[in-house]
Amino acid sequence: MTRQHFLATLAALPLGSIAMNIDGFKNIAEQHAASERMPLLFIGHGNPMHALWDDNFAKHLGKIARDIEKPNAILVVSAHWLTNGTFVATTAKPETIHDFGGFPKELFQMQYAAPGAPDLAKEVLQHLPGSKEDHKWGLDHGAWTVLKHMYPSAEIPVFQLSIDYSKPESYHLELAQYLDFLRTKGVLVLASGNIVHNLHMVDWQNPNGAFDWAQEFDTKVKEHLVNGNFKELANYRSWGKSAQLAVPNNDHYLPMMYTLGLAKPKEEVKFLFEGFEMGSISQRCFLIS
Repeated sequence: MTRQHFLATLAALPLGSIAMNIDGFKNIAEQHAASERMPLLFIGHGNPMHALWDDNFAKHLGKIARDIEKPNAILVVSAHWLTNGTFVATTAKPETIHDFGGFPKELFQMQYAAPGAPDLAKEVLQHLPGSKEDHKWGLDHGAWTVLKHMYPSAEIPVFQLSIDYSKPESYHLELAQYLDFLRTKGVLVLASGNIVHNLHMVDWQNPNGAFDWAQEFDTKVKEHLVNGNFKELANYRSWGKSAQLAVPNNDHYLPMMYTLGLAKPKEEVKFLFEGFEMGSISQRCFLIS
């Protein structure tokens, strides 16, 4: 099954400016300096149609935002911005990217008009080895379909970091550590993907169920998260058949490496949502703080 066919079928389911004055700059600097370390989020974003639905998942996303400190900005690492090399979006007014096909008109009409964070993006470029600037990238659906429920007013600046798809899991786990400075600036690092994501194995007759192999893999990931075995999560390919089925392509798995790579030894994992879609997509969400 092609990605386009899958997305089309899902749609049928029922379910600081330069002119800133000195006082203004000082206030922002003090706000950043006073900020505690922001938590880290991994969101299993699932079906893009969740952006339109006021379902249990959407309600959980809203609760997540209410339960954490309001960020000064948000950096999204999404499964839907894969590149050769690492890029940081410095776009001042990121457009809403509708990177899918076959969905209802209402989904294509949806906009998430959050401002960008070009100054912070340029700081990331200075900290992240080998990274390059992107002037055009907006917010893909791994970002805006989630943020629409978390921060519906879209007033918080958002920018994205691409995933170098030519690199292995361990590379991303290590690269993430260079982003640590953001956590003390009030920046929420939000990784958006899915732990289990196999579009070829979807079960249309079981919208909220899970295959045994999907549950097995998701549970094993959960256990390693609880025990802090983050390096083992980068070695999932050695886990056998369940891993091969759960992660046939690692595009949706890689965002999690950034959440794990930024975690500190004494921080704890809190699970915020657990669920499956159509047998082969896990929507597990967790926070590390």
